[in-house]
Amino acid sequence: MRPAVVIEPDPQRRRPLVDLLGECGFVVIEAGDGRGGLAAVRTADPDLVTVDLSLSDPDGIEVCRQVRALTDAYVVVLSARLDEIGRVVGLEAGADDFMATPVNPREFRARVNAMLRRPRRPGVVGAPVRGTVLCHDDLEVDLEARTARRGDEEVELTRTEFDLLATLLAHPNRAWARDALLRSVWGSNWSGDTHLVEVHVGNLRRKLGDDSSHPRYIKTVRGVGYRMVTPARV
Repeated sequence: MRPAVVIEPDPQRRRPLVDLLGECGFVVIEAGDGRGGLAAVRTADPDLVTVDLSLSDPDGIEVCRQVRALTDAYVVVLSARLDEIGRVVGLEAGADDFMATPVNPREFRARVNAMLRRPRRPGVVGAPVRGTVLCHDDLEVDLEARTARRGDEEVELTRTEFDLLATLLAHPNRAWARDALLRSVWGSNWSGDTHLVEVHVGNLRRKLGDDSSHPRYIKTVRGVGYRMVTPARV
């Protein structure tokens, strides 16, 4: 069974999450505070972690950041307030998704199952390839090792950021609509907010040192979404 960690201070909210993840095939470790949750993540090597933003000392955002530094597990941030600021901050802290509490059981199971169905090796169409390595200018993405390098420097990416970059690289001439990227990267039946794509593209650009106004790697296609920049010919 897959390990999961639930970091939730309220026992009445924690119990349904544990039960739902159990139904999804996880063995769940519970933590009522951030310190206990981080300790559980260190020892359990989980596939999925839920973090409630109402945590304190450290707060939910800091816990999320530390979880992301410890693992490439899928991270779902939960909050009683599903507002724009909370959503953006949670995603920028390294979360893969953001959901309101109390969670809707059907939606929660669907989103978790969609994460687990994500292809780990996107189809390779049209990109220059050496073995399992996708190449673009000085950027190299190794699908087997799940590593990304820019020149001699390794770029640390989350699972979602890696999947997003690999998908764009695998189809370098395609202009991806945001909802198409959402379905491809997050899951074929995904019904989430396309704002997820925008935030993760922003995070990806920042880590690549890319400038959206003068992009080297990822170009915004107005009214559509994103595609890879055509490398300059020498």
